[in-house]
Amino acid sequence: MAGAAEDLKVLGTKQSMFTQRVVWALKLKGVEYEFIEEDLVHKSSLLLALNPVHKKVPVLVHDGKPIAESKIILEYLDETWKERPLLPEDPRERANVRFWAAFIDDKLMEASKKAFVSTGDDRAKAMESTMEGLKLLEQELQGKKYFSGDEGIGYFDIVAGWIAYWLQFIEEIGGFKVMESTKFPCLDAWIKNFLQVPSVKQSLPSPDELRNVFGAIRMAMQNEII
Repeated sequence: MAGAAEDLKVLGTKQSMFTQRVVWALKLKGVEYEFIEEDLVHKSSLLLALNPVHKKVPVLVHDGKPIAESKIILEYLDETWKERPLLPEDPRERANVRFWAAFIDDKLMEASKKAFVSTGDDRAKAMESTMEGLKLLEQELQGKKYFSGDEGIGYFDIVAGWIAYWLQFIEEIGGFKVMESTKFPCLDAWIKNFLQVPSVKQSLPSPDELRNVFGAIRMAMQNEII
């Protein structure tokens, strides 16, 4: 049964790829919620109280109890609201999906971040690492419409969702290119299909919003390196 809006809140920002994971999952499951937009430059006392460890979004608040970290929230939602499962029932398949989700965040995303802020040989190595990761995902998609199969998107697709939309702006602002449709035709088809899913399409931030966000992030990260 879907939770009432007053029982379920999401603290986040529309531009955050991690916040959007939670939003997509809630929309897929038909769960009502209240969205609280955060200012990450001037973090609210509510956010700091609910997530004192990482002080980051998203945070899900269910019946007054906070849950942080997007992948953990996705699993909580799937265990709490059984409608429209995100993870497969089979334990081995669930373990495999979690493996790929960790790979996407810990390896592929980190490599793209390094390419985003680095130059010269460091950038070349980071780009190569990113493309190696994309190649592995390309192989995993062979013969499938979505990572989760042909029936619809699931946990795997949601975690990979930043590749479908955010990566193009990371490339544009960072001044590099790794996602080539000719090199990764299965990924390219998945991106087109994923972005047409109503729960995803209606929630995406505008291109200008993301250009502004990544422009500010790149400047801040470069200043840290300097």
